[in-house]
Amino acid sequence: MTVPTRMFRFRLLATCALAVLLLQVAHPLEAQSPPLGELAKKEQERRKTVKAAAKVFSNKDLPKPPPPADAPGTDALPPPTTPPAVTADGVQKAEKPDERNEAWWRDRMVQAREAQRRGEAFAEALQSRINALSADAVNRDDPFQRAKAAEDRQKAVAELARVTAEIDHAKKEIVAIEEEARKGGVPPGWIR
Repeated sequence: MTVPTRMFRFRLLATCALAVLLLQVAHPLEAQSPPLGELAKKEQERRKTVKAAAKVFSNKDLPKPPPPADAPGTDALPPPTTPPAVTADGVQKAEKPDERNEAWWRDRMVQAREAQRRGEAFAEALQSRINALSADAVNRDDPFQRAKAAEDRQKAVAELARVTAEIDHAKKEIVAIEEEARKGGVPPGWIR
C-alpha cells in the first residue's frame, strides 16, 4: 500500500466513525423531545386558557382625563373682545364713541399682532418640517417610504401656503387698525 491510499482509508474510517458517533448521540435526544404535533396541541390548550383569563379593557374602564389646564403664559394675553352687538333685524349696532377707549384700542392691536406672531411661528415650524421631509424623501431607498415622505411634504407645503395667507391677512388687519385709529383721531400711543 502506498501512503496516499493509507491516508484515504484513514480519513474514510475516521469520517464513518464520526458519523456513527453523531447518530448515537442524536438518537437519544430525538427520543426525549416530544413530537411537534404534541407541542402544537399543548400550545393550543395553553392559548385557550390564557384567552379565557384575559380581561378586555374598553373606554368605559379607563379613568376620565382631567380637564386641560391653561397653557403657561396665557394669563398675559388679553381676554378676547366680545363680538359687536347685532339688532333683531341683523344690522350691527354702532359702538358708542366712549366704548372705544385706550384699553379697547390696545386690546384690538394686541390681538392682531398676536395673530400675526402665531402665524409666523407656525410658518417657521412648517418650513422646518418641509425641509426635513424633503431630506427624508431624498434619502429613502424604499419607494413606498419615499412616496409617503413626498406626500407629507406636499401637505405641509399646502398648509404653509394657507398660513402665509393668514399672516398676510393679519398684517393687512394691523394696517387697517392703524389707519382707522389715525382717521378717528386716536393718540398713537394707544395702538403701540
